[in-house]
Amino acid sequence: MTTRLFHISDVHFGVEDRHALSMVERAIAQERPDALVCTGDLTQRATRQQYADAAEWFSQFDVPVLLDPGNHDMPYYNLWERFTDPYRRYRQLKQQVGGTLFSDDIVLVPLKTTVRAQRRFPWSDGVVLDDALAETIAHLLAFEGDPRTIIVTAHHPLLGPDDGSANPTIGGAAAFEAIAKAGAHAVLTGHVHVPFDEVRSAGGRSVRMIGTGTLSTRLRKGAPPSYRVLTCEAGGVIATELRQAGTVPA
Repeated sequence: MTTRLFHISDVHFGVEDRHALSMVERAIAQERPDALVCTGDLTQRATRQQYADAAEWFSQFDVPVLLDPGNHDMPYYNLWERFTDPYRRYRQLKQQVGGTLFSDDIVLVPLKTTVRAQRRFPWSDGVVLDDALAETIAHLLAFEGDPRTIIVTAHHPLLGPDDGSANPTIGGAAAFEAIAKAGAHAVLTGHVHVPFDEVRSAGGRSVRMIGTGTLSTRLRKGAPPSYRVLTCEAGGVIATELRQAGTVPA
């Protein structure tokens, strides 16, 4: 058996790419994946209208929708709400459109990499707090010995580029090592708007890092809008296909 996921990220409703969204809509209608996973930045400025647009778009799909929050999903203009209840609008969206995936092949475990404020500026890069990591590790340990493929989902990549440059995610390296030790096979992320698929190691264990591009007009490094299709089997087997705007699936 296999489980098929569509992985999207960084839709940024408010500056979304409607052509790219239509590409995903058609593929979901035709191929009926087992779930649609979005790893954050659902909106551009977390306004009520942008969340309403996101709710309208995600609610059209007759497949489970699994969401993670991104750094753009906390209010930018309402600082009172950002500091007192930064995920209120995100929670409302998740309650409205979110679903649950039941699979004999994979388990998805979320990790929160966003915070309401940081000591550095801008507040866009990731931070893995101790309590967020502890919650994820507890979930992973509950699946110890489970034969299924274990995938952690988060908004920010946990490691920086494999070129010796600084890791922009505070606490990311420690989180990656802890996740690897706890038995995760892969980490699924977004944020950088450029797709990647690589194997990284920590503590003697290897974990696959898989990222997809954006579905917005906020393009980086010449990478077009894109999403991924993951075909997963038990035992850590993951095949990926990157689909970019303007291309037709084989």
